[in-house]
Amino acid sequence: MARVCALTGKKVQYGHNVSHSKRATNRRFEPNIQKVRLDSEVLGQRISLNIAARTLRTVQKKGGLDGFLLGTDDRKLEPGAIRLKNKIRRKLGGA
Repeated sequence: MARVCALTGKKVQYGHNVSHSKRATNRRFEPNIQKVRLDSEVLGQRISLNIAARTLRTVQKKGGLDGFLLGTDDRKLEPGAIRLKNKIRRKLGGA
């Protein structure tokens, strides 16, 4: 499984462990990816996603998956999330 958030694209970053003697060794900073099922009230279904724990907090703050996607700029979303956002928009526009 790729360590990438399905909504925001947050992924592994690289840096250094720095010891007391200032010797730098390579390390990885991995995002806290969780497999969750989120309800889409507009689509009327549960959607299974691998997202970062930080993104899950933001989704809950914005009032759910629909609110998060509709309130987030497309430049900050992954292509799969943009497709889901467009599906929600079409459902809202047709209703």
